[in-house]
Amino acid sequence: MGAEDLTRRYIQPYRCISVSVQIAVDHDRIFGALSDATRRDIVRRAIDGQEGVAELAAHYPMSFAAVQKHVAMLERAGLVSKHRIGRRKVVRTNVEGLRVARRLLDQYEDLWRERVERMNQLISESPKEADR
Repeated sequence: MGAEDLTRRYIQPYRCISVSVQIAVDHDRIFGALSDATRRDIVRRAIDGQEGVAELAAHYPMSFAAVQKHVAMLERAGLVSKHRIGRRKVVRTNVEGLRVARRLLDQYEDLWRERVERMNQLISESPKEADR
């Protein structure tokens, strides 16, 4: 067995697994970040990209450091980014990060619609078979 055959047989399947795991980790980060109401509100406020971390902190009954931690979690999830404008760090929503979340939710919706449709088919078929 040559090196190319070994690579195809043993290494390529693991590449697929690592890609799947990485996608799952990214989804976990995104939905973990969006699981908190304050972080969802920060994402909403940052769509305009006008407020810095200090201005965002003024909206919440928590310390500046706590808001910084929320923003950092959103950054790690790819949902916001910070840009320096002068002395301010302006927070902007990363719309592509939200699109990733939306695509996953759309996939789940399609999956469940298919399952409900299949259940409806099975239910509608059952009485016909019982009449025989």
